[in-house]
Amino acid sequence: MNKTIITVVGKDTVGIIAKVCTYLADSQINILDISQTIVQEFFNMMMIVDMDHANKPFGTICDDLEKLGEEIGVRIKCQREEIFTKMHRI
Repeated sequence: MNKTIITVVGKDTVGIIAKVCTYLADSQINILDISQTIVQEFFNMMMIVDMDHANKPFGTICDDLEKLGEEIGVRIKCQREEIFTKMHRI
């Protein structure tokens, strides 16, 4: 399985989850786990996705999500699971 960690952070607005999930579905990316919280007016979401059947290369997906984030006023970052795990190891 080709797992990727996607984080979304920014000011809460209507439709953030819908727009991100729509992009992922259109790109044939399966959401394995999702967690989102809103603290006061700030939105934070972390997703673990499976990119095995993605119809675009990893770099293109990351660039597209970053642009989508700019359009909706949030910051979206992608990291491969193995990099994320190594960076956050104690």
